[in-house]
Amino acid sequence: MAYKFIVWIDGDSCPKKVKDFLFNYSKSKSFLINVVANRKVELPTDNPFINLIIVENLKDAADNHIFDNSSLNDIVVTRDILFAQRLVEKKVTVMNDRGLIFNKDNIQDRLREREFSMNLSAIGFGGGKNNYYGEKEIKKFIAVFEREFQTHVMNEIYNIKL
Repeated sequence: MAYKFIVWIDGDSCPKKVKDFLFNYSKSKSFLINVVANRKVELPTDNPFINLIIVENLKDAADNHIFDNSSLNDIVVTRDILFAQRLVEKKVTVMNDRGLIFNKDNIQDRLREREFSMNLSAIGFGGGKNNYYGEKEIKKFIAVFEREFQTHVMNEIYNIKL
């Protein structure tokens, strides 16, 4: 059974471990993934459920494409907090690659943390982002994604709007 909802991946910054998991999971569960990026992204050739959408190499082009084409029951995976805020306002399920589901209750805190970090960087403190992505991070992402996926499946089966 193929599901109606789509998983959108902000492909320009998504870690390979996350993409690999999602690609394998989509094949086993028969759901569509749209990877949106401003450049070619390596995709498996044996998975009919994955589409690559290449957008112009302009600021926020991938984000804008996903925003304009995603719907209420879709899931978006992105690291971009400003983009996540737009999706939360649109009521689209959005999560980052570390398993955090953004929502109206936590997005403002994340925006304040982002601004604080940027201010520290601007005055010469901090600036080093934690880009480490290991087993702990991927395991948390997988657990949260699988739970969210099952919620979307049940909502689709029972025709519930998220």
